[in-house]
Amino acid sequence: MPTAPLAAADPRRFLNPQDGCWHVQVTQGETYVSGDGNEILTTVLGSCIAACIRDPLARLGGMNHFLLAHGGRDDARYGVHAMEILINGLLARGAARARLEAKLFGGAKVMAGLSDIGHANAAFAESFLAAEGIPLVGGHLRGTAARRIQYWPVSGRARQRAMPGGEALAVRELFVGELAAAGPGEAGDVELF
Repeated sequence: MPTAPLAAADPRRFLNPQDGCWHVQVTQGETYVSGDGNEILTTVLGSCIAACIRDPLARLGGMNHFLLAHGGRDDARYGVHAMEILINGLLARGAARARLEAKLFGGAKVMAGLSDIGHANAAFAESFLAAEGIPLVGGHLRGTAARRIQYWPVSGRARQRAMPGGEALAVRELFVGELAAAGPGEAGDVELF
């Protein structure tokens, strides 16, 4: 869960020749904080949530990507821990809590007939920000389509694109969610003797 720039060799960070910016892929359970105006944070979401929080005066922002609203303690795949990591990462780099502003994305119901995990994730993220006094200034929650998010942490600009074939992403999220919900030794753990 990096809160500092990744090494240039990290496959999640690459120089995009089309825009000349470094793109950083933030995946499930990860958080990334940056004050680099040449970095764009990206992620792909179905029912998961990405919170994009920044301090406009400090010119510093970050993104997290959490899988489920509630669950394991000290596990960044769950909302409370992911939000705390992001906020603390910003504060540690010089952001002021009173200036933080947020955009939320995700929380889709991409597969009909299943429980609406996305709605629960979205409701959690909204209530967390309200309880922390962090204004929600944009984003897009719920709906039925998976989406790709790009976030410029220094400027606060965000772009969302709907993704066809969100069902495959939803199946992956459900599988990872089941593994996360199962305790150690319950979901495919291998024990070596």
